[in-house]
Amino acid sequence: MKNFTTKAELQQYLAQLKAKGAIIGFVPTMGALHQGHLSLITKAQQQCDVVVCSIFVNPTQFTDPRDLEIYPRPLQDDIKKLELVNCDILFNPGVDEVYAGNEQWHLDIGELEGLLEGKFRPGHYQGVTQVVYKLFNIVKPDVAFFGQKDYQQFMVISRMIKLLNMSVKLVMCPIERESDGLAMSSRNIHLTPDDRQHALILSQTLNDVKRNFDSHKIDKLKQEAVSKINNVPEVELAYFEIVDGDTLLPANEHTKNSVALVAATVGKTRLIDNVII
Repeated sequence: MKNFTTKAELQQYLAQLKAKGAIIGFVPTMGALHQGHLSLITKAQQQCDVVVCSIFVNPTQFTDPRDLEIYPRPLQDDIKKLELVNCDILFNPGVDEVYAGNEQWHLDIGELEGLLEGKFRPGHYQGVTQVVYKLFNIVKPDVAFFGQKDYQQFMVISRMIKLLNMSVKLVMCPIERESDGLAMSSRNIHLTPDDRQHALILSQTLNDVKRNFDSHKIDKLKQEAVSKINNVPEVELAYFEIVDGDTLLPANEHTKNSVALVAATVGKTRLIDNVII
């Protein structure tokens, strides 16, 4: 695996590969890699000639400075994991390589910005679009791979690509789960053993909703889900919503593509999860 820390060297190397007709796949991450990330690499390898993974903990998408401070950064472990799955290229830039001084950025992504995660983390998706736009311009991938766990993020990036007329194709990859159903997340390392057990209510409730789904009783399903989660100790629910998967607005009996999404703080760790119904 080749490891680049500067834009110039990465772009020079990629230009040689593209000149030979290579299709470039890209998996942007913030590190602390787990099987969910590695599954994106594997998916990219199936569809592309060369796979680039970036590791960059992006400061502009953290609304809580403490969250940025404690975000895990096990770089050497991450490198070993990428090598084990035969990733071709790692791009691991410093903040100064990505951002030049006090840059201003605002992209009008419409009501997507204020729904669900956007409501609880104002400014978060501006930071996401800012860094993904930069990374896309550096790597210039043909295809980029993102996980379903950040469903809203995928929609935001799709909107950005349309608004800015970018030529990258996006692929959403399924959520990877632990054997007990917990969605894999870099934040899971912060869960105590008790938290870990309490957190299972999130995936269990999502699965219950999917199993019992009837578009005529969405409100009842949502009420029951909220009640189940609120009954578990040390779990503070931010939201549980059943929405139209194309707009993130509340689903109704006419919705063709419904998604249930949940966010909660378990102990001191904020987790998100979803299921496509």
